[in-house]
Amino acid sequence: MSRASRFIHDNSLTLAFAGAFLLTLVGQAASGLAEVNNQLVAADLQPVSVAGYLTGSDFAVDVTENWQSEYLQFFLYIFGTVWLLQRGSPESKSLDRAGPESDREQKVGPHATADSPRWARASGPRRALYSRSLGIVMALFFLGSWLTQSVTGVAAFNAERLRDLKAPLTWWDYVLSADFWNRTLQNWQSELLAVASMAILSVYLRQRGSPESKPVGAAHTSTGVEG
Repeated sequence: MSRASRFIHDNSLTLAFAGAFLLTLVGQAASGLAEVNNQLVAADLQPVSVAGYLTGSDFAVDVTENWQSEYLQFFLYIFGTVWLLQRGSPESKSLDRAGPESDREQKVGPHATADSPRWARASGPRRALYSRSLGIVMALFFLGSWLTQSVTGVAAFNAERLRDLKAPLTWWDYVLSADFWNRTLQNWQSELLAVASMAILSVYLRQRGSPESKPVGAAHTSTGVEG
């Protein structure tokens, strides 16, 4: 197998979803541009160019409001599953392992192996930071995309208000507005429902060969077992 083929084989999950992400982003940009220009033409206004739309607030707010809900889901799930359990679900740890677990179980410090990451073998703040690095990064992605959504959202919202000859809102007024929280909570509730559904449905349903499922023949009460 060539080096390129090996790279694709070893990273196919990430590459496939990254490719699908780019295709859907292009599709969203095309359909969003068409929708915005239809609205502008109906209002006897000049349509925007592709570059103008891609660098404008309408496209940015639509993208970032979806990103922030996804990263909220992962952030809550990563930290929540440290302590929260679901009997019979492969999405849960075993019922007797709630909490951050011991250094031996986590293979850190003196219990690290030769191939453990360097910061897992460290002590003090470096180990503490690395031990929570996945959740922290997801939290930062969530906060960053949420802030970007709020900034681009107020710009898009004020553009509509100006077309209707209404006074623009400040960023703070927009963050407290019904429009902002209607957009935000629509995305949050769908992500939280998806996590809850996956946790409970994986107790009773199976997908052969998937690590997100228990083995087909595993008992419904088997917890923390992957296929």
